[in-house]
Amino acid sequence: MEGFGGAPRFLAYPRAFTVQSGTDAVLSCQITGDPQPSILWEKDKTPIEPSGRFHVEAKGDLYSLLVSHATPQDSGLYICKAKNSVGETYAAATLKVEAGEPQEEERCPGSEAPSFLVAPSSTQVCRGEDVMFACRVSGQPCPVLEWEKDGHKLSDLFETSHFAVGQEPEDWHFLKLFGARPPDGGVYVCRARSGSREALAAAVLLVESRAPQQRRRHAAGRRAGPETWAFAVSVGKHAKFRCYVTGKPKPEIIWQKDGEPLAPGRRHLIYEDREGYFILKVLYCKPQDQGLYICTASNTAGQTLSAVQLQVKEHRLRFQVQLADVEVVEREDAVLECQVPLETIPTAWYLEDRELQPSHKYVMEERGVVRRLTIRDARTDDDGIYLCQMKDKGRSIAEVSVRGMIMKRLPRKLDVMEGENAVFCVETREAAEGTCWSRDGLQLRESHRTVLKSFGRTHLLVLVHVTRQDAGIISFTVGESQTSSQLRVKCVKRDPPSTPVAAEMSVAESNAALLAWCPAPDAHLRPPSRYLLERREAAGGEWVQCLATDLPGRVRVLGDSVPREADYCFRVCAANEHGRSSPVEFPGSVHLAPAARLERGLQDVRVQDGEDAWFSLELSAVVNGTWFLDGTKLGEEEEACGRCSVRHHGMEHSLLIRGARVADSGAQVTFVSGEVRDSATLHVQGEQGVHIAPVPDAERLREVPAGLPVLLECHVSPPGAPVRWLKDGEAVPLDDVIAVQAEGCVRRLLLRSAGPLDTGMYTCDAGDDAVSFVVTVTGELGTNAPHTYVAGQRVELWCQLSRPAAPVHWYKDGEEVEADKSLVLEQEGPRHRLVLPCARPQDTGEFVCDAGGDSVFYTVTVAGGCDAGGLAVSLLVGLSLVVQGVTRVELWCQLSRPAAPVHWYKDGEEVEADKSLVLEQEGLWHRLVLPSAPSHSGMYTCDAGDDATSFRVTVSGELPEGVPVLMWGSPSTEAEAHHVSPGRGAVGTQEQGGADGAPAMGSFPDCVRGTSFSVVMKPVGAHLLGHPARVLTWGWQQGHPQGHVVSMLLCITSMLSLQSHR
Repeated sequence: MEGFGGAPRFLAYPRAFTVQSGTDAVLSCQITGDPQPSILWEKDKTPIEPSGRFHVEAKGDLYSLLVSHATPQDSGLYICKAKNSVGETYAAATLKVEAGEPQEEERCPGSEAPSFLVAPSSTQVCRGEDVMFACRVSGQPCPVLEWEKDGHKLSDLFETSHFAVGQEPEDWHFLKLFGARPPDGGVYVCRARSGSREALAAAVLLVESRAPQQRRRHAAGRRAGPETWAFAVSVGKHAKFRCYVTGKPKPEIIWQKDGEPLAPGRRHLIYEDREGYFILKVLYCKPQDQGLYICTASNTAGQTLSAVQLQVKEHRLRFQVQLADVEVVEREDAVLECQVPLETIPTAWYLEDRELQPSHKYVMEERGVVRRLTIRDARTDDDGIYLCQMKDKGRSIAEVSVRGMIMKRLPRKLDVMEGENAVFCVETREAAEGTCWSRDGLQLRESHRTVLKSFGRTHLLVLVHVTRQDAGIISFTVGESQTSSQLRVKCVKRDPPSTPVAAEMSVAESNAALLAWCPAPDAHLRPPSRYLLERREAAGGEWVQCLATDLPGRVRVLGDSVPREADYCFRVCAANEHGRSSPVEFPGSVHLAPAARLERGLQDVRVQDGEDAWFSLELSAVVNGTWFLDGTKLGEEEEACGRCSVRHHGMEHSLLIRGARVADSGAQVTFVSGEVRDSATLHVQGEQGVHIAPVPDAERLREVPAGLPVLLECHVSPPGAPVRWLKDGEAVPLDDVIAVQAEGCVRRLLLRSAGPLDTGMYTCDAGDDAVSFVVTVTGELGTNAPHTYVAGQRVELWCQLSRPAAPVHWYKDGEEVEADKSLVLEQEGPRHRLVLPCARPQDTGEFVCDAGGDSVFYTVTVAGGCDAGGLAVSLLVGLSLVVQGVTRVELWCQLSRPAAPVHWYKDGEEVEADKSLVLEQEGLWHRLVLPSAPSHSGMYTCDAGDDATSFRVTVSGELPEGVPVLMWGSPSTEAEAHHVSPGRGAVGTQEQGGADGAPAMGSFPDCVRGTSFSVVMKPVGAHLLGHPARVLTWGWQQGHPQGHVVSMLLCITSMLSLQSHR
């Protein structure tokens, strides 16, 4: 049964949305009707005249209202009215225009989320009475209230004269319905919105019908008017009647059979489905259900009806005796009995659609042709429709009524869509107290999403806007009676929308593209929730989503929205919660360029005569640019006989001037890209002053894989000239990853383990001269390349994940490692690191970083033989003694952690700083200074808690004037300085002369070997106990605080020993 007439009907409703001030807003909808309806737009109940910023369009059955350059004053309720000679309909949508940043109110100190101080109350009224729902709401900013019924806006259901919404003093709000009608019954929800936050409250309205029976019979008697349809069903099958009616006010529907009105019951379901059809469903049809069914629709404007003749066909093989309806008192046994034509015919028993099995509850008997079912201890949920079916043959149907406290039980199951309201209704024999609603055995309480209400003998439960978590067994209990229903929350699987049509691109505007498209013709059947716009470079590449919009129409794409300057293509597709359509590509392409900003500007460059000059800058976007030298444009290719070359890599632009001459000094270098313009000056110096020797391009442009060391080196003159190392214009921090060294004319910077963040320009600045190195770290941290280290060296193994939250496990030779004093596990976002602060030979092996589905392998080789003991705090610098003055003695030690507490002891007693003893700290270094050594002989200990090192100082006689003593300590070793007489020094280990005067290498601690020392021995002629004295020069690449090379005068008196001392 289809619709009556061609009244206007919305196929797609306008949607509420929010826009920023100054942008265009489009309200669109799709309306059908015969004859074609006239359309009127209103804002806050005031008609809109198409003029100025308001423009109305109609394309077929698509209607839209364009609000150009929307302002906050344009916010409000917009209504689209469609009317023809058959009827009229309405649809409304809210437009919000934000003046500032979204959600500004949430950051306001005085903001308060909306809440209901008094919620609206459920009520029951008779037909024709007025209804008032009232509530009181608080919130800051002042909340805005919206009312809806059964998930629909009131303006979509009622004419404006049927209801009124208003506000009274002290934050009271109300909804009033005039002359309530049965269709007005349902669930009313009030939404209170304050900014982006909202609160809900719901109430139920029941309207009792008092329609006169005489009028219904009279309407039923008008059989000559409508055309009568006919269809047939078999006994035991369902018959479904469907009627679509439009009109305003919403029509009241009455179903009749053979002139008598039908009421909802066990076998008669009456409801309105999600598509707006009014449904009558006759379950398990019997022969007596045959007849004429009429649907009557009426409202204040008139009445219409439609009729269907139902025929119920019986099977050829029928039951000799049919089942009879049974009524029993609760807890009594119910007996159903019938007779089949032949004894040998098998039968099965059903409770509605569930087949019953023999049990203590259900006793099934077969005696000849008699078939009997006994239902023991009948309860409320046993009330229902029972069937006895012969296999592949006829059925016999009966109803079992269980009389107890509950007269109308719950349905056995209820299917609702997610977001809809679930309504449960129970009727008791008399008004009852002590009723209880529960879900899965847990009692339900009243809340903003749970409505519990009783009207005399009627008891209601409403679950507002159900979610999948609401599914379960819903039970109602009163006294010893109980009825239950299974609530199932479903998400209907639907097809994705169809591909948009009429895609067009306009490139009339510079650095912009205007894209336009239309929805698919069948968009009303599979409506899209959004349109996705994608782009890619015309030269090729991957499609990238660049915009999502709820509305079809026109979109303006600006150059600022693209990541780099290029020619771009675009395409669009429609999407909803079930998927997306195939894309449609816009014809042609457009050249777009982002508006770049200067992130790192040009710097003046100072070079020596004949050296190369390197200028570079960094922009905020990938765009092209042009270089000028003293106003002369430089192209992409090398200019001026190969002297200048331009390089463009990502957002970095650079210019290289080879072999700059003194005549070039003062030249102006300029870079121009769009609105960006920056300049710098070239300074070329002669031979005077500090000079840095030219470095080959291959050494200055370094590209290394992540995880490998980088050594930058240059030569200065004169040798003692001080330099500063800079990275991207800022001083380089010295830590356990970056170290600098000055040795003669050589200046070095070492990155022990390069990472992506180390990419940049490094400059050695000598004041009058400078040289720059461009370091590019490629690849991801963590490779399976072999790693070779020296004992005592710091080992860092890196890996970088695509997801920071992914679990990571480290393994060595197949066994998982755990963090301890000698092994540190760290994480910085997606980067994970394993650190060995002081590597040992036993650390050699295969390390694995395992992230579940992927792994990275490292082969680590540690040469040497130092064992730091695996202590939490290790003293890292090797043992030595320097004699370079008369009375001053300096004892040094270096820790692996700068925050570790250190205590100094002499002969077992802790020392304190005074005039004759100074305690100092520089980063990881701790120093004890004895200004007057002869009076301080003894055993000195540097104690770091988990580790310690000791120095024995013995001074006899007088040393030559101005000779200091400097000792550096290593883990758990003792440096024993023997007696010193004039002209003789005292040392710790390191080299001894053989008995025949030949040099013999002593054993350096492995921790010393791992710190990259260079050792030079120089004979000085003196002998002590037959062994030559030598000068031992150590070049320390980790960087002395003053950057000096440390020299030590060693006089070996005997075989020196290293002893463990804790």
